[in-house]
Amino acid sequence: MELTVEAGPGGVAVVRMTGRLDLLTASAAKQRLAETVTAGSPRLVVDLAEVAFVDSSGLGALIGGLKAARLGGGDLRIARPAEQARVILGLTTLDRVLKVYASVEEAVAAYAD
Repeated sequence: MELTVEAGPGGVAVVRMTGRLDLLTASAAKQRLAETVTAGSPRLVVDLAEVAFVDSSGLGALIGGLKAARLGGGDLRIARPAEQARVILGLTTLDRVLKVYASVEEAVAAYAD
């Protein structure tokens, strides 16, 4: 798993993940999301376009990131989930908790609303 954090417009942090978000990588991803919030960016957009696989541990990392963001006064949004991630979010109904957007730009713009 490769994870990069970019400063987006309006103080939104865009977190781009590549690879698999699973048992082996979930802990590091959760920690990185929490560090981003602690560093002063509680509004997160997680780009999952290049994440080929998400398991329950990966979902836990995203929920952990959401919790950290909300405790910091922000939120976590999902952008461009690949098909498998979209299916797993729907099957677990986490798509009701984690707002899903078709593009990074839409997710960032939604913070202005």
